[in-house]
Amino acid sequence: MSKCSWVAESVWKDIESTSSVTDDQLSVLHFLFGKNFERATRIVDQRCVKRISGEPSGRSIFRVVGESRRKEEYLCFPEHYCSCYSFFYDIVNRGEQLCCKHQLAARLSASTGVCIDVKVSDEELAFLLSKL
Repeated sequence: MSKCSWVAESVWKDIESTSSVTDDQLSVLHFLFGKNFERATRIVDQRCVKRISGEPSGRSIFRVVGESRRKEEYLCFPEHYCSCYSFFYDIVNRGEQLCCKHQLAARLSASTGVCIDVKVSDEELAFLLSKL
C-alpha cells in the first residue's frame, strides 16, 4: 500500500468512527484526491448517492448520480470499482488517480451516514450486479 493510500485509509477510518468529518480531514482528502474530491463533495451535498443493500444477505453496492447534464448513474464499490469511464481511463489504464469522484462520493456519504439507503431482495441485487 502506498503512503497516499495509507494516509487516506487512516482518514476514512477516523471519519467512519465518528460519522462526521472535520475541516482538517477534508483538507487532507482534498490534498490527496484534488478535483475528484471537490466533485465528490458536490455529489454528496446534492444527495446523489444511494447504498443498495440486498436482503437478507446485507451485501451492498452504491449507485451514484454523475454531475453531467444527462445525470448518468454509476454503480460502484467505493474501494475497488466504478462503472464510469474515468475509472477505466484514469485509474486502471493510466494509473493517474487513486479513485474516481463516484467512489469518493460513495465513501464519503457512507462514512458520514448521509447516503440514501435502499433495500432490495438479494435476487434484485444479483440482477443489478449482472449488468456490470
